[in-house]
Amino acid sequence: MPNKSIVVLALLSVFTGNAHARPYAFITNQLDNSVSVIDTERQQVVETVKVNGKPAGVAVNPQRQQIYISTPEGGGFAVIDNGSFKVRKTVKVAGASLGIAVDKSGEQVFVADWYENTVAVFDTQNFEKTAVLSVGKSPSGMTISPDNKWLFVANRIDDSVSQIDLKKLTVRNTTKVGAHPFGITLDKDGKRLYTANVESNDVTVLDTRRLKRVATIKVGARPYAVALAKNDSLLFVTNQDDGTVSVIDTVSLKTLKEIQVGDKPEGISTHPDGRFVYVANWFDNNVSVIDADTLEVVNTIKTGEGSRAFGEFISP
Repeated sequence: MPNKSIVVLALLSVFTGNAHARPYAFITNQLDNSVSVIDTERQQVVETVKVNGKPAGVAVNPQRQQIYISTPEGGGFAVIDNGSFKVRKTVKVAGASLGIAVDKSGEQVFVADWYENTVAVFDTQNFEKTAVLSVGKSPSGMTISPDNKWLFVANRIDDSVSQIDLKKLTVRNTTKVGAHPFGITLDKDGKRLYTANVESNDVTVLDTRRLKRVATIKVGARPYAVALAKNDSLLFVTNQDDGTVSVIDTVSLKTLKEIQVGDKPEGISTHPDGRFVYVANWFDNNVSVIDADTLEVVNTIKTGEGSRAFGEFISP
């Protein structure tokens, strides 16, 4: 007999008009050297793709139907076709690639190099390197503004965020946040940026128009990454050492709940429906699915060893 939550999720996908889109979640399994592909309608892994180099970061390019996977030990990234789920190309960067992001037009992919303290820029047609930008120490999480004007980069060791002008490919601003920022995300208006600060156990909220701090919100132990849901009304934060996800009301900036998930939750991303939030659990080798309406875990999906999924890992 099928799992009731799987049936409910599948029906919700049909009724909300997502059946034709078939969004997939791409989960990097760092210790397996693989990527698990989850069909979010069926709520199960439908493909496992071999990717060498200890895959970590994920970026989805819907314009070119490509998925980019950073490979820290491979010093670059892999390009996966979103139709066949085959690796089409591997690209060399330099040191240890980690954070990865693609612009809204699908024309450029950005790769954060942890050791070189740079962000490398590649075109997505021929994958030629077009620029190398110096940022802060140990760049990690990255996100692109909705208007495609800005790239924001979390500089972990420098406790800062850099704002890069995508037209000029120059750093416009750098501002201090909490201790060791890692995962970051922007709201749909591009007005607020949220950073998960691993060492200070909090989230910094920045006003992107001035890149000024709005608030600091205490969360659990060693927050890793952040994601917004329910039309940006809720912020979800993975707390690695607590095995929880903090849920924050983005209006009051108050914590509503701590949700127990798997052991060592790391990557987090939201389904295009804005309701279901996916959490990669490093030590449990699985993904928890949270219903943002009920704030409960409604499913757990077995993936591979060392599931990390750092970045925006669900296709739109």
